[in-house]
Amino acid sequence: MKDSIEIISNLLRSNFVHSIIVIIVSFCIYKIVKHFFIKGNAVVSEKLNNKSKTYLRLITSILRYVFVIITILIILEINGINVSSMLAGVGIISVILGLAIQDALKDIIRGFSILSDGYFSVGDVVSYDGIVGKTIVIGLKTTKIKDLSTNNIISIANRNIEKIQVVSEDIYINIPLSYELSIDKAENVIDIIINEIKTNDDVKNAEYLGVNSLDDSNIKYLIKVMCDPEIKLKIRRFSLGCILRVLENEGIEVPYNQLDIHQK
Repeated sequence: MKDSIEIISNLLRSNFVHSIIVIIVSFCIYKIVKHFFIKGNAVVSEKLNNKSKTYLRLITSILRYVFVIITILIILEINGINVSSMLAGVGIISVILGLAIQDALKDIIRGFSILSDGYFSVGDVVSYDGIVGKTIVIGLKTTKIKDLSTNNIISIANRNIEKIQVVSEDIYINIPLSYELSIDKAENVIDIIINEIKTNDDVKNAEYLGVNSLDDSNIKYLIKVMCDPEIKLKIRRFSLGCILRVLENEGIEVPYNQLDIHQK
């Protein structure tokens, strides 16, 4: 019995047990703080704009890293490592780490740049390498977007923000019409198309911009349709359908390239 008490007493005095206790306590505190932070975020989220929501998400991400660093420093101190001396040599260590994790550091720096310079916010629709998606998370190292055409989640390293473009609400569509069709008749038909497109409640506006190009087999008339960037694919398909229906109703064929062969 005495030996058992002595073993338990030695364990309680050991650095290993103290380290485990620190980890457990730190984890519990982090979970409590995160719970109240997320709860408060949920209460006020409806009153915040996209940029404010982005800041809140980033703070949550930073909070996790802060707890991990503090816990590690406490454990090192418990196990007899002089943290003060170690931090004094952080200059040399930072140079070594900087070379080893320079890409990660670029991601973190660019993560703060996204917020401070206002490149984009959570909820914005962006384009990246031909993929159009809605921004759902901006973290310290990566930005996540949801592909609007497939619903796939894409993670983008923050150092690649130069490749990201914020998608506007404008859709530009060329309407190819034959040279045989007078410009007055063509523009009257385009007015009908514009009015048909405007019947969609999701369309903010639609307008005719003029002749865009003179091609070999047709004249291209340019129109602009405006809508929420998140539904641009849907509205583009709707607009193309309106164009084909109106042209069909007016008895106008869409011109296409033809090859004329002359025989002697």
